[in-house]
Amino acid sequence: MQQKLTTTKLLQQLSDQHIQKVKLAITDLDGILRGKVISFDKFKSIADTGFGFCDVVFGWDAGDVAYDNATVTGWHTGYPDATAVVDIQTYRRIPWENDLPFFLADFNDGKGDCTRVCPRSLLKRIDQQAKEEGFIAFCSQEFEWFNLVDNSNELYAGKFRDLKPITNGMFGYSVLRASQKSAFFNDLFDLLKKFDIPLEGLHTETGPGVYEAAIMYSGILEAADRAVLFKSGVKEIGHRHGILPTFMAKFSENLPGCSGHVHQSLWSPDAKRNLFFDKKSKTGISPLMESYIAGQLYCLPYVLPMYAPTVNSYKRLVEGAWAPTTLTWAIDNRTTALRALPTGEKSTRLETRVVGSDSNPYLAMAACLASGLYGIRKKMKLQIPATTGNGYADKKNGVLPANLWQATQAMKESPVAKELFGEQFVDHFTGTREWEWRQFSKVVTDWELKRYLEII
Repeated sequence: MQQKLTTTKLLQQLSDQHIQKVKLAITDLDGILRGKVISFDKFKSIADTGFGFCDVVFGWDAGDVAYDNATVTGWHTGYPDATAVVDIQTYRRIPWENDLPFFLADFNDGKGDCTRVCPRSLLKRIDQQAKEEGFIAFCSQEFEWFNLVDNSNELYAGKFRDLKPITNGMFGYSVLRASQKSAFFNDLFDLLKKFDIPLEGLHTETGPGVYEAAIMYSGILEAADRAVLFKSGVKEIGHRHGILPTFMAKFSENLPGCSGHVHQSLWSPDAKRNLFFDKKSKTGISPLMESYIAGQLYCLPYVLPMYAPTVNSYKRLVEGAWAPTTLTWAIDNRTTALRALPTGEKSTRLETRVVGSDSNPYLAMAACLASGLYGIRKKMKLQIPATTGNGYADKKNGVLPANLWQATQAMKESPVAKELFGEQFVDHFTGTREWEWRQFSKVVTDWELKRYLEII
């Protein structure tokens, strides 16, 4: 096991390298990195004690518009600083920024509301619960995303219409298309590895300009860190190639959506035995894994906004579009919500396919793990039979909420969600999703203008 880095050793190492500045970042509720560059002298003074970061990062939306329904922070509190604590174990260098030292931070000092609504802190609490119950959670996330020609001035001037993908045609697993943008393609693989985000694989997906990447598995907190930094890193690398990557769940109504599937397994405390695998079972699935699956299926309708957090998310969750719509599971079936993969002692795992590429990895993984642990804790039996054939047609156990408002109301009223994540987090998070729905609902869209302007 890799020895943990100490603050003293780290500061000495950076000092010996004559480092002048470092970059720090936290992740907001939408999974967006918010950060700053500070001098090395300043970093030395806050590496152990933390630093002040305006708590507005949990009080505004992705467009920096302040919520009018938040109690954690707002105009009523004056948006004070909260204490963000640097996690020095997240230390890495940014290779496309002259190896600038980088660290993630979170709000986990236990003083104030930010601790209870911070996504990274929430995942840490769920991970600690797993450890206390005798499990080591391993995870990885895989992403699909569209890559567009980056011309920001034209995009804003044209109100984000007529976007051009970097390649044409529906060409999944294409060696040709990847070769045509080989400089970008290879930079993704190589620079992300240098940024301590190793990829298992990278390929084109079905759709113009679509790539898919699978991140190497790790402990769940590291997996979420990697996923957050992957999305930001892809955007930063893309910009240097004149490319605009987007992780919207549904970029175009005429093209497939983009997933952010989460793979997960539970291991023994010494991390030597995969507890999801049972060689005596006909399927290879252990009773523990069955309870984990049962817990996820039971909780899924009440935690869906943590997997599908935007209005756009639900444009992806439609029948026949490679995204699940029903409360189903099966072995190696890509039409169900949960795909069990009992592929051997080392690799048996569960793939939660509901998760979109627009998800906040900390929240998505927290929801996966908490729901699975709920099933184990309650000794739930997997009473829903495995789907055979088309999961879209298997509606006997229920379907997913159809939009963000429905999903948010289900979570807001759910005692299960409050039990899993705490009442303050659920109240604040669902309030932010209600805000998101309200912002969308008041906008006059292009579809409305085309449909009604002339003939109504």
